[in-house]
Order: sequence, then C-alpha cells, then structure tokens
Amino acid sequence: MIRSMTGFAERNVASPTLRVKIFIKTLNHRFFDWVYKGASLGQLENQLRALCQKKILRGRVEVMLELDYLSAESWDFSVNRPLLEKIVEEMRGLARKVDLPFTISLDQLLRVPQLVSISQKELSREDKRFILEAFEKTVDDIVSQREREGREIARQLNQHLARIKKSLAEIEKIFSRQPDRLKSKLKKKLQDLNHNNLSEERLSEEVAYLMQRFDLAEEINRLQSHLLSFCQLIKPEVSEPVGKNLDFLAQELSREANTLNSKAQDLGIIKRCLKIKNEIESIRQQVQNLE
Repeated sequence: MIRSMTGFAERNVASPTLRVKIFIKTLNHRFFDWVYKGASLGQLENQLRALCQKKILRGRVEVMLELDYLSAESWDFSVNRPLLEKIVEEMRGLARKVDLPFTISLDQLLRVPQLVSISQKELSREDKRFILEAFEKTVDDIVSQREREGREIARQLNQHLARIKKSLAEIEKIFSRQPDRLKSKLKKKLQDLNHNNLSEERLSEEVAYLMQRFDLAEEINRLQSHLLSFCQLIKPEVSEPVGKNLDFLAQELSREANTLNSKAQDLGIIKRCLKIKNEIESIRQQVQNLE
C-alpha cells in the first residue's frame, strides 16, 4: 500500500461534559515516533499511542490534545479550613491589639495561597471512551490523507519508471549494434597503424575481448529485474506498507545505473545512462516520504 508519511488532521468535538480539540501532524521518520503534548491523560495516553500505532506503522506522529471540562461535576473544590480558621483567629487578635476593626472579604480570602484548591477529577469511563473515539476518527482522517498523497506519489513514480524503461530499451538497441561498431572502429585504428595484415579471425577475437570487457548485459538485466519488482510493489492491490522496500530498490537501481554508466563506451548509451540516473534520483527522494 502506497502511503505518504506526511499529513495533518484536526477535530473539535464535544460531549455534555467535555470539549475536546485534537491536532495530529505526521512527518517522515525511519520508525514510529510518538510525540504527545497537551492535557495530562495518564494511562489514557498509552491507549491513544497504541491505537495510533495500529494504523500508522512508520513516521513521526505529533499529537496535541486540549480538554475543556463543561460540567461542574468534573471539578473538585475544597477549602483548607484549618488554615482559614488560623488566618481569621490571627487577624482578629491583631485587630484587638491595635484597636482597629477587623474586616476581610471573600475576594481577599481567595487570594491566599493554598487556602482554596480547585482541581480536575479523573476522567470518567464515558469521557475516556469519548476521547478515544474522537482520536480514532482523527487518525482515520490522517490515514486517508496519507493514502491520497501516496496515490499521487505512485502516479509520479510510474512516470519516472516509464522514462527509465524507455531509456533502457534504447540502450539495449544501441548495445546490440555495438559488436559491429567495435569491429569497424578497431579495424580502422589498425589500418591507421599499418596493421593491415591482421586476419578476420584475429579481429573477431579482439572484438569479442572488448565486448566481454565492456559487456552491459548483466547490468541491463538487473535494472530490468529491479524495475519489475518496483512496479509490482506500487500496484494498488498491494496491501502492506512498501516504503522501506522501495527505498532499498531505489538504492539498487542507482547502483546498477552507476555501474552501467562507468562501463559504457558509446556516447549514446552514456547520455541515456545520465537520464536514467536523474530519474532514479527523483525516485529516491520521493520514496523517502513513503510509509
């Protein structure tokens, strides 16, 4: 399955007790890399990670989750009564000592550190289920986006492969005519050196030696084999992620193209080798972005 590793999705959902904002961004990475920022979720974060990893096998996943508690039942409110009594007692004693009236407002009391505590209760089972369902839908949005981008990359890869196949077919045609060209070239060179007495049999042996030395058949066959494997992997019916396999094949294509170019003696073959290398370089850059 062709999937890109980049994507972004966002959801804003609400229940009677909770408002949830979910942001997910995925980027290129060799492995699955989880980065979470936002509300503290405790064990629920591990569940979100496990859910995400079932659907996204490779890439950096950055998650931001914001929670707004809509129900008063979601909050704990407590007053430190011993501290309050001590404050009041001390202030009254001070007021009597300086003969001043003692007054204190509720607003002033609320500003006293550690006198009033407001905290969020643990998420209920229903709230956790609601967050998990919303998160899964957001992950599905990311997966759909990655698949759409993957299909576009596959279309571009097929174009690169078609151009490589065309250049390789032209190289084969030129290479098939190479023995006759080598023979003519070698014969002319010997004539220029006044070696006209070289027999036809000896000339054929020299040509055979040069053909063996500069034989391109093995590299051509390997390139064709790698291209076939590459095409099989980017078919729509392939269900498994193929990014790593395509990356490996792109490296193999590059290696064979370099060898072919170094052994080539014909200018026409060299030009087409350079075209192939350019196409492979584009392929290598694109497959780096695949899951």
